Amino acid sequence: MLSDILRSVNSTPSRFSHALFVLGTAGLKSITMSDSVKVGNPAVVGLAGFGLTTLLLQVHNLGLCSIGPVLAMGLIFGGLAQMIAGFQEQKIGNNFGFSAFVAYGSFWIGLGIIWILNSLGIYESSKTDVGWFLVAWTGYTTILWIASMWIHKAMFSTFTLLIAGFILLDLGHFGPAIFNTIACYVLILCALNAWYMMAGIIINDLAGRTVLPMGTPVISAGPAPASSQPATPDMVPANA
Repeated sequence: MLSDILRSVNSTPSRFSHALFVLGTAGLKSITMSDSVKVGNPAVVGLAGFGLTTLLLQVHNLGLCSIGPVLAMGLIFGGLAQMIAGFQEQKIGNNFGFSAFVAYGSFWIGLGIIWILNSLGIYESSKTDVGWFLVAWTGYTTILWIASMWIHKAMFSTFTLLIAGFILLDLGHFGPAIFNTIACYVLILCALNAWYMMAGIIINDLAGRTVLPMGTPVISAGPAPASSQPATPDMVPANA
């Protein structure tokens, strides 16, 4: 009995080493395979969710549909799916896409929570309360609008329309309601711009050539400092 136990203990290190070797080999194989597999662009999901929910909200604000479809898609597609796309952007080193998709995904979930709480009579938000909510998002959008100048004209035009829409909504929540109606049409164009970029990523990739051009950057990026990290990729290549 004792000899069997000793024999088992003595054989354990070699078995353990063999297990580590197998696991290490499998890990190397998975790394090699993942390096050779094409990775999808998370922006196709983020832009789709952003565009669809933005479009639906304007359709609701124009009195053409109820809040139900907007809330559902705002939580799932514009919210959750867009946030997931943002976290995927982080994995490929894209700070712009990481920030934009996670932030606007949070915007939609937050807006949905405001609607739900108002409906339940819990922590009700007034028109002015929502106005300050929009003012805060106008400030954030201003930062991304500036950053979009270094990406391409399609991105810049999308964020120009977005910031214009936010400013009009700010005015509409603190002043005449007509500004909210004008914002609807501006934001519809913004949503369609986002879908254009989404379509460009998908169609240009499948066609193997530029079918839907994105344009050149408004401001050309200068050479990165030698001590800095390599420049991160844009959500859509400038030559796509």
